[in-house]
Amino acid sequence: MKLIRIKEGKDRALQRRHPWVFESAIAKGGADAGETVRLESAQGDFLAWAAFSPQSKIRARAWSFDEKQRIDAAFFTQRIAAAVRARARFDIRSNGLRLVHGEADGLPGLIVDRYGDTLVAQFLSAGAERWKSVLTDALLAETGLDRLYERSDASARGLEGLPEATGWLRGEGPTQLVLQEHDWQLGLDIAQGHKTGFYLDQRDSRKRFADYAARLQFQRVLNCYCYTGGFTVAALAGGAAHVTSIDSSGPALEQARTNVALNGHDPARCEFLDADVNASLRRFAQEGRTFDAIVLDPPKFAPTVAHAERAARAYKDINRLAFKILEPGGVLFTYSCSGGISADLFHKIVASAGTDAGVDGYIHERMGGAPDHPMTIAFPEGEYLKGLVVMRKA
Repeated sequence: MKLIRIKEGKDRALQRRHPWVFESAIAKGGADAGETVRLESAQGDFLAWAAFSPQSKIRARAWSFDEKQRIDAAFFTQRIAAAVRARARFDIRSNGLRLVHGEADGLPGLIVDRYGDTLVAQFLSAGAERWKSVLTDALLAETGLDRLYERSDASARGLEGLPEATGWLRGEGPTQLVLQEHDWQLGLDIAQGHKTGFYLDQRDSRKRFADYAARLQFQRVLNCYCYTGGFTVAALAGGAAHVTSIDSSGPALEQARTNVALNGHDPARCEFLDADVNASLRRFAQEGRTFDAIVLDPPKFAPTVAHAERAARAYKDINRLAFKILEPGGVLFTYSCSGGISADLFHKIVASAGTDAGVDGYIHERMGGAPDHPMTIAFPEGEYLKGLVVMRKA
């Protein structure tokens, strides 16, 4: 087993069982991509077993902090089984769920979503790539399924020095599927859609938005960055009179229209705009067009902390514009999925946006990812998705 020595004073995170070791923390040692290495302190004490990644700034990702643990096929089979068992204890009202959430499940770089009888996996680290075949077999054995599609085309692969990889790893079948979520259905394409095909992490937020629509009887809803219309369908299911949905992707909007029809809603209650969100918000403000509910669920503006300042400006701008066109008493569901933006910073950004817009509001709820996208005590970076439900003061 190859040895990686950590610099003096750079092992505190590992002592707290944080799974990442950055390039700057390594004193000496190296290994092949994905190879299991022994991490030791400057004094030679065992710290962890980890997967080495020679091209990534995150140079090692810990598999285990138990010196007696063997990192072999049985280890990964056990980790997969534990992740699947944990989901059985969560309250998930859908046949689509995240089965493996990377570091939170002790499997750094592995993301696995289940859509009915189909699994979709992303192998995003050198370690996950090296054990791909073992992990795939374990997933199918544990779930009793026979189809697994690979979507290893995220930008994280490039940071690991890995090429993109997509297609069926086991079995085959249609890539266009229909997901049952709460009381509605949502179509998706696991081959072409974002991430593994859909944003399962917003499942509970969509339900809360439907609940607000039913309780407050929304008349005019604006869904920004609507993608395939999850919040649009939720609003209609809650009884919203009319929903305007904006996205810059034509194919996503077509799927959104299909999803509205799939759930039996009158298309006359919807308007779909293939447009830029910022420009649309400015135009609405100029036209005096207002809404009593707005969803802001933008793409990732800050993938890392280094991008936080620029991203903060972008988040502030869209929230400021949204506040300007939100009716007094109206509700804003606003989100950030950027790991580089903390929940505290996001709150400050939204507060600053309200100040600039001359608006104050009540924070009704703080939102996060669905429970099958967990954050653990040792890995706070898992809290990538954060949101606020703000009611504008009348």
